[in-house]
Amino acid sequence: MSVRSFSIDIPQSDIDDLNERLRDSRLPKNLETNDWERGVNGKHLLSAIGYWKNKYNWRKVEKELNDFHHFKTCISGVDIHFIHEKGKGQNSIPIIFSHGWPDSFLRYTQLIPILTDPERFGRNSKDSFDVVIPSLPGFGFSGYSTEFSINNETIADMWLELMESRLGYEKFVAGGGDIGSGVSRYLAFKHPQHILGIHLTDVGIVRELLGAPAAKESPVEYLSYTKAANEWLRNEAGYMNMQATKPQTLAVSLSDSPVGLAAWILEKFHSWGDPASKLSMEELLTNISIYWFSNNISSAARIYYENSHFLNPLGRILVPTGICSFQADILPPPRNWVESNFKVIDWATASTGGHFSSMENPEAYADSLFIFHTKLHQL
Repeated sequence: MSVRSFSIDIPQSDIDDLNERLRDSRLPKNLETNDWERGVNGKHLLSAIGYWKNKYNWRKVEKELNDFHHFKTCISGVDIHFIHEKGKGQNSIPIIFSHGWPDSFLRYTQLIPILTDPERFGRNSKDSFDVVIPSLPGFGFSGYSTEFSINNETIADMWLELMESRLGYEKFVAGGGDIGSGVSRYLAFKHPQHILGIHLTDVGIVRELLGAPAAKESPVEYLSYTKAANEWLRNEAGYMNMQATKPQTLAVSLSDSPVGLAAWILEKFHSWGDPASKLSMEELLTNISIYWFSNNISSAARIYYENSHFLNPLGRILVPTGICSFQADILPPPRNWVESNFKVIDWATASTGGHFSSMENPEAYADSLFIFHTKLHQL
């Protein structure tokens, strides 16, 4: 199957429609503006709406995004969008990054110049990467299919076809966080002969520890994790329960209201990100605009349903693994558990940044990758 060039070009009628909906939006009565305890902070939401209506310039952002090399190809009947940027050094190592929800391929675009041209940033050119950043099926500018379950495992199979059959990389590194961590882990578990290593910022929720008894022989970090995870699931996982059970009901509202969509996504960036990272309003709204213009919040939310209903279990990961743990991330995993279930060759900790990792602190993320790259060559 062919790989074809792609440019982002949102019809002006879609931009005009968005502006009209923002102008005519209706907010609920008694909108809480003092805190985030009941959901999105009203003051923050109003600020975002005002910026979106009066200052945000999609055409400017679109032009900047099109500076990257975008492509599409059809895999398993699904049109897959991806960025492919080749490294400037000789023998660049190929890496495929998988994003999560509610972010997009934007999670990794700040890494592209650092990884493809490390010499420009004071590093050795031999450390360069060939960078591939797809939009997950049903996200961004990728298509979707209801003919089969699209979950972490089936996406991993699609990524192998993308890397090997479409781009000619027989072996490569897989990196990711959130859903992208799951996709990378399935690549390593199912196709280890093709995976040089995986680089993760999280390992998902360690569900086997959720009901761990408070036994004396349990490591302290296990007990701390169990307590924190159960508290997080009680207080923060409402979105997950909704998207894993009735995603389509939710999507009807979010597809009709850009303000509703913004509220749903902004609250997660606040709750899961590091306040010290200070993502700009333009960055936040670009991510939301991609969801809005592609009208795919339904298929994006649906991945929680597919993962909870059709995902096969994982076993121990035997390929070399690098971990970059961001201190403000949600539920950092117990290191002892990770090292018992993965072949960890490097563990880095970033003092700034949260769940959205390379959007929040691309320099620390890149540093971790370069160290992982070096250790892979030493094996």
